[in-house]
Amino acid sequence: MNPDAAPAEDRAPHVLDTPALHHAVTQFVLREARLLDEGRLDAWLDLFAPDGLYWVPLAHGQTDMRTHASLFHEDALLRALRVQRLAQARVFSQQPPAHTVRVVGGVMLDRVADDASEVEARSTLHLVEARGDAQRVFGAVVHHWLRRVDRDWRIVVKRVDLVNCDAAHEGLELFF
Repeated sequence: MNPDAAPAEDRAPHVLDTPALHHAVTQFVLREARLLDEGRLDAWLDLFAPDGLYWVPLAHGQTDMRTHASLFHEDALLRALRVQRLAQARVFSQQPPAHTVRVVGGVMLDRVADDASEVEARSTLHLVEARGDAQRVFGAVVHHWLRRVDRDWRIVVKRVDLVNCDAAHEGLELFF
């Protein structure tokens, strides 16, 4: 599973792409969205594999997270530092605090490893962020590269392709 590769296009379903596997992955993606909406960022961090990456490309069709600028390209340390900063009571960028609601849909399994220990899932995201009297709306296609660890999934790469990734954005503090 290569997160730098272009997403799979229409493909024949994999033999292990079962309803149970699809349900498990969908529940994982929905649980992740709930943790973010509830502001449970420490629990959200725990969803990542130790080598996991969070990536929001800056351009449509961007295929390389290492040699091109991104809106976010965060490993475990950078994610943890941002979560710590956002948890500070007097962080200026969160005055007033943001509240979010995410609608996740269209979860599909694009790739499944032969032993079903890794999957690539694609979903759509509609995110509303409210802060004081202001409200922003984001739309995105989200790719999760997941690895099974024990009885649960861990995020190896989460790629968020914002519909307006190349627009001028006012202070993106949230995790998509």
